[in-house]
Amino acid sequence: MSRVSQPWPPVPVEPAVPHPKAPEPGTELGVHFTECFGCGDEADAGLHLRSTVGEGQVVHSRFTVTAAHQGAPGLAHGGLLACAFDEALGSTVGNLMRRPAVTGKLETDFRRPVPVGSTLFIEARLDGIAGRKIYVSADGRLDAEDGPIAVSARALFVVVGFEHFSTHGDPQALEKLAAQHEKNQRERAERDWEINP
Repeated sequence: MSRVSQPWPPVPVEPAVPHPKAPEPGTELGVHFTECFGCGDEADAGLHLRSTVGEGQVVHSRFTVTAAHQGAPGLAHGGLLACAFDEALGSTVGNLMRRPAVTGKLETDFRRPVPVGSTLFIEARLDGIAGRKIYVSADGRLDAEDGPIAVSARALFVVVGFEHFSTHGDPQALEKLAAQHEKNQRERAERDWEINP
């Protein structure tokens, strides 16, 4: 029996137009929080996912599966792969739309095993907007940008106010994030000065 896939997005949507200040195609996206399990540098067993803005409404992400990421012996844990897609899709929404949003729904389709040592290349795209809802989807290809699709995902992100994070987040982690943001701003200003004196 074959499964009939529901249409995506599941509701009428407007085009998801990237923010005028969204990063240009080719821009390598930085870590949004150093302790983030998905992209952070300080999470030892984290994904260390790296992303680059593509043409149109696309962000390309990649991560290499390590032994710390396995479920069955030698294979990536399915929940960890869902985490990678959540990070890649969230990075697409956050960087292209420049609006704070949280995952409302994440759906993954596992098509083939992802072995330890392999690299997953994820291409995420904006699919549309309906009010506060942003719809995105992605395909993850095994070991090459044109490799076989191993995992596909689609998600609904909901735009929230910054108070969502200040109300529900850890105050010390939020202070660390603010300090990191200020440092990044200073470093960018210094680089811009060196390039354009």
